[in-house]
Amino acid sequence: MFRYARTNIIANDSAKLIDFYKTVFKCKSIGEARDLRGSWVDELTGIPNAHITGEHLLLPGYGADHPTLEIYEYDQVAIGEPHRINQCGFAHVAFEVDDVDETLKDVLAAGGGQIGKVVRTEYPDGRKAVFVYATDIEGNIIEIQSWS
Repeated sequence: MFRYARTNIIANDSAKLIDFYKTVFKCKSIGEARDLRGSWVDELTGIPNAHITGEHLLLPGYGADHPTLEIYEYDQVAIGEPHRINQCGFAHVAFEVDDVDETLKDVLAAGGGQIGKVVRTEYPDGRKAVFVYATDIEGNIIEIQSWS
């Protein structure tokens, strides 16, 4: 079997980030909170005495258990450069919404940010789209999109 299962975000404050995604993007708790530690976690992560807490959130528009957005927090967090839209590696998480402008207002009201401008475009096949890049409260990049 092959299926997409989850995307993981490592947070500075998992409780606040979980609340952000539940409030703004309608992700839901499904009873999969985690408090992980032990030799198997140390071996898996390569971090001695690793301790990971967080929760799996059900992404909107899917079944009762998958795919999820997994938001975890380590006791020991490595601090790096801020995420940039053109940085190699995973770039962003995307959500399709009814109203990009209203969702962007919700992001900003919840403490997130905006990258670039809201754009409206039409594809050669006649489909119209609205896009904007935003950030969550920890700087992770989110694409907000709408299609008609």
